[in-house]
This record gives sequence, structure tokens and C-alpha cells, in this order.
Amino acid sequence: MATPQDVLPAPALTKNAGTNPDTDPGPPAGAVVDPSARLVARRRPGQWISAAVALLLFAMAVSSAIRNKAFQWDVVADWFTATSVLNGLTLTLWLTAVTLGLGFVLGTLLATMRLSSNPVLRTLSWIYIWIFRSTPALVQLLLFFNIGALYPTLGLGIPFGPEFITVKTVNLFGPTLTAVIGLTLLEAAYAAEVVRGGILSVDRGQLEAASALGLSRWRVLRRIIVPQAMRSIVPTAGNMLISALKGTSIISVLAVSDLLYSVQLVYLQSYQVIPMLMVATIWYIVITTVLSIGQYYVERHYAKGATRDGLPPTPLQKARAAWRRLRAAADAGTAGGTAAGTGTDAKTAPGEQR
Repeated sequence: MATPQDVLPAPALTKNAGTNPDTDPGPPAGAVVDPSARLVARRRPGQWISAAVALLLFAMAVSSAIRNKAFQWDVVADWFTATSVLNGLTLTLWLTAVTLGLGFVLGTLLATMRLSSNPVLRTLSWIYIWIFRSTPALVQLLLFFNIGALYPTLGLGIPFGPEFITVKTVNLFGPTLTAVIGLTLLEAAYAAEVVRGGILSVDRGQLEAASALGLSRWRVLRRIIVPQAMRSIVPTAGNMLISALKGTSIISVLAVSDLLYSVQLVYLQSYQVIPMLMVATIWYIVITTVLSIGQYYVERHYAKGATRDGLPPTPLQKARAAWRRLRAAADAGTAGGTAAGTGTDAKTAPGEQR
């Protein structure tokens, strides 16, 4: 009795089948290979249409921004590197670095308290994080700025007893110091959760193995916990850094001469609101781009050994590889043309002799 395999013809396969042994095992036994057939990629018209629509909308947005005279790009160019704007930018960068650095120091302490076996430390750390994450940053800054209404004086002494040092809060908390304290306490609450999440991402089995080997706590922290926790901490910390940079703009309500307050002083006198806001916007974009590039390379550094395939090439390495391929193709074309010309001369030379 004939089986279906005997009655039905064998499927025709392309001549490229089986060229890649990893993904294509090749034609099965008894299959017929059609030498005239070829592989054709699947057509995806939806992707081309969506890409064309996206490019069209992007071109329209760029054209409207360039041709709209209300932006006053000449005014933007004149004020982009003005002294007052650069001074405000410097203060913004300084506040970002100071508040985020102190915030991570305090946040690491809070994360350690959250992971402690002491219930009192865990509770106090949780209450701190709960309060500062639950209230808006602007409200916190305004409360610290008006701290004199709550505590006219701050003293150091014995509780319910005499005070040895007394300071008036009016003379202590200025706008800049208020901004530093308020933003630092706010960033510490978020940094505590970032650090705690990074520490918890480390497999507990590795810590048990390190303890079994007799490694010291400092060596376990430096060699095992921190390198692996940084893979989880760095992406979120990079987002916090960018958010802190942009979040410093709220201190303009305290009359601190940051980048936004500096451009506000200019457009309040010249009434050039849009171009001055564009100056601040472009500076924020430039600094954020630089920080994003730094975050990419820091993440790449701590991702070593995370995958078996190794790290993917950087954009600079991709550009260099593309340039080398172009040069190799150009050299090959030049060598091929030279060889073809030499071959033609070799063929005509005997005829000329005859």
C-alpha cells in the first residue's frame, strides 16, 4: 500500500537552504532542491508607510520651528552665551552635583537602615522616605524657606533642659542654602530606594557562598555586592541625575539665580519671553545629552561579564567599523580596476607583437 510520502511529491527547497547550520539544518532526506528558486524577504508595507508618515511629521515640525519668526533665533543666538545665562547655568550644575551627591550619601545610610535587622531603624527610615516622597518638592522648599515661622531659633543642648548654642533661623537659612537642604533631603528619599533595590538584586546565594569561604564583610561588599548592584543602580541613578538637573528650576520661586531665573530676569525687562525660554530649553537639552552619554558608558562599564556574548560595540566603534569597510571596498575596487587594466594589456600585447 502506498503511503502519503510515496504519492505526494517531495517539497521543493531553495538552493540557499542549509547554508547556515545553526538556524537551518538543511534539506531533509529525499527532498528536491530547486536551483531556480530564491529566498525573498517578507514585504512589510506598513513599516514603510509608518516611517514615511513619521518623517513627514518630523520635517513639518522642523520647518515650522525654523520658519516661525516668533522664535527669534537671532535673539536666542545673542543671549545663548551671555554672562548672566552662563552664571545661572553654573549655579544649576553646582546645585545638581551637590544635592545629588549629598542625597546619595544620605540615601545610602537610609537604605542601610531599611535593610537593618533593628526594627527601630527600619521604621524611622521608612517614615522619612514616606514623608518626603509623599509631598511635592515645591511645598517642601517653601516650608524650609519659611522655617523661621515655625522655629524662630534653633538651639543645641539638653532635651527639656538648657541650650548651649542658639542661632536665629532668619540669619541661618538663605535662599541658596534652603535650596540645597530641601533638594538634598528630597533626593535622599529617592536614592534610598534606588540603593536598596540594587542591593536586593544581588543573589543571596552568592553572599552565602562568600560567607562559607570566610571572606570579610568589606571584601564581600566591595567585590560581590557593589559591582552587581551597580548594574541596577546606575540606570535609575542616571534618571535621577537628569531629573535633579531639571528639578533645580523650581528654586526660581526662591529667587535663586539658576538658569531659569536668569532668563526670567531678562525677559521681564525685554519682554522677549519665547526666545529667552528657548535659551534655557536648549541649554537643558545640551546638558541632558551630555549626561545621557556619560550614563551610557557607565552602564557599559558595569555590564562587563553580564552576558556571554560580550558587550555590544559603541556608536564610535560602529562608525569606525563602517569607515574601515568603506575603505576596504574602495581599495578592492581600485585593485580590481588595476588588475582588469593589466589583464587587458596582457591580452593585447601578444597581438601587437604579431
